[in-house]
Formats: sequence, C-alpha cells, structure tokens
Amino acid sequence: MAAKIEVEKVENSKFRVRVSESGSETTHDVTLSPNNYIKLTAGKVEPEELVRRSFEFLLEREPKESILTRFDLSVISRYFPEYEGEIKRRLS
Repeated sequence: MAAKIEVEKVENSKFRVRVSESGSETTHDVTLSPNNYIKLTAGKVEPEELVRRSFEFLLEREPKESILTRFDLSVISRYFPEYEGEIKRRLS
C-alpha cells in the first residue's frame, strides 16, 4: 500500500507533513526557502506540491521513520545527491 502524504502549510515557508502507512503515522516539520522553491520549480507548481513530491522521493529510498522530523528541504541533496535533478524532472 502506498503511503498517504498530507502537506499542511503552517506559515509562509513552513509545512507540516503527515505520512500514514501500514497503520502508523509520522509527522515532519519542513521549511522551504523562497530561493530553493524557485530553484527547484521555477514557480511552476505550488510549494505544497514540491514538498509532497519530495516526500514521495524520500519514501522510495527510506522508511518514513528514517526521515528527519524537522528539516529544511535543501538538506535532502546532502543525503541524496540525485534529488535536485530528479525532482526537477518529476515536476516538469
């Protein structure tokens, strides 16, 4: 069963993400700088969509329990160097 990913905008650049899968749930607080948002999307999708698709990317590589509970979206590239190119491709 695919994970259910819910993204809620808390403030301008802050999001709360709930991932539900196999009867359990994790919650993550994610920040997204305006510069990083433009760099990754060129403004073509809503920030919530970028965050949701980024979690899809992460869940393909690790269980939800391994995803940091609080992080800035830009740190994904530190763990997964292919992230930027892959997320741009998926969103285009």
